[in-house]
Amino acid sequence: MTAENPQATYACINYGETFCPTEIAGQAIFPDFLKAWLDISNCEDYNSHINSARLNLAIMNGGEDMNIYDFKIKAQNGSDVALSDYKGKVLLIVNTATGCGFTPQYDELQDLYELHQKDGLEILDFPCNQFGEQAPGSNEEIHSFCTGRYGITFPQFAKIDVNGENAIPLYKYLTENTTFAGFSGPMGLILKPIVKKMDKDYKNNGNIKWNFTKFLIDRNGEIVARFEPTESLDNVRAKVEEVL
Repeated sequence: MTAENPQATYACINYGETFCPTEIAGQAIFPDFLKAWLDISNCEDYNSHINSARLNLAIMNGGEDMNIYDFKIKAQNGSDVALSDYKGKVLLIVNTATGCGFTPQYDELQDLYELHQKDGLEILDFPCNQFGEQAPGSNEEIHSFCTGRYGITFPQFAKIDVNGENAIPLYKYLTENTTFAGFSGPMGLILKPIVKKMDKDYKNNGNIKWNFTKFLIDRNGEIVARFEPTESLDNVRAKVEEVL
């Protein structure tokens, strides 16, 4: 496919279900190019795809002038949820799994939620099966397990990927704008060789390393802290209370 301007060269980069037109060699970006592609594909949802394309492109460019409120996520029933609905709240965003050694952290997360929800804290739970396939169930099965076993009452969303080409835009933003905080304690000693086998350069990139990595977001939608799964929940709570 070529653009009307023969001097301009474009690429379509696949980000899950959306295709993002981006520039090559400094050429400008034209929404009309995406519209032509969508017309060929008999796709009527032009505005939605344009917005997704712009969002993905902004992430690629380092997420400047963006914050959490620019993103939408999927509820367990597949409907869209705008993170702008959480404006003014302090958010703790967590990728979780039901069969992990860190799964008992659900107890402490629920305690934290019960303690500080009234103060404006929301915990956003994103099940993920990318680490040891430790969240194999359906959205319904995962939710039933977490409510029945741990009594969670904070929002739990549809299962997602947090790394790789199918990672949702929210997690692309989070990992592009944070760095690995390091493992600690006895569990850190166990995790290091496992994670290194998956990613030899794990210390030097922002990818999620394992289940129960946490991101703390302030009331303005800005990332203020990242916690690896080995971080003490006491330390997480202290930072949450500081931001509250």
